[in-house]
Amino acid sequence: QVRLVESGGGVVQAGGSLRLSCAASGNIFSIVTMGWYRQAPGKQRELVAVYTTGVSTNYADSVKGRFTISRLSGWNTVYLQMNSLQPEDTGVYYCRAVAGARQYWGQGTEVTVSS
Repeated sequence: QVRLVESGGGVVQAGGSLRLSCAASGNIFSIVTMGWYRQAPGKQRELVAVYTTGVSTNYADSVKGRFTISRLSGWNTVYLQMNSLQPEDTGVYYCRAVAGARQYWGQGTEVTVSS
């Protein structure tokens, strides 16, 4: 079992920055990859940034050059640095971990970008 807790969301003006954190606990040694997803009001959840392997990453086209996913050694904590935020970045940001054949989600952290 893996538990994920996101933090760092908030309200920011367009052009501002936020840094999200996802803290993993439990059987973190079984985690093979982690990533960030978001869900805007009235829309489906979408990929934002993920580790495709231990070091390789993949980003949504809409955030390339503005967002950076990172982690320290291991899967204890994964970060999402978000710069040049735009109103269309507003939504609930979720952390996801894949461990074996199972996936785990955090409860989400809300990001609101005002114009």
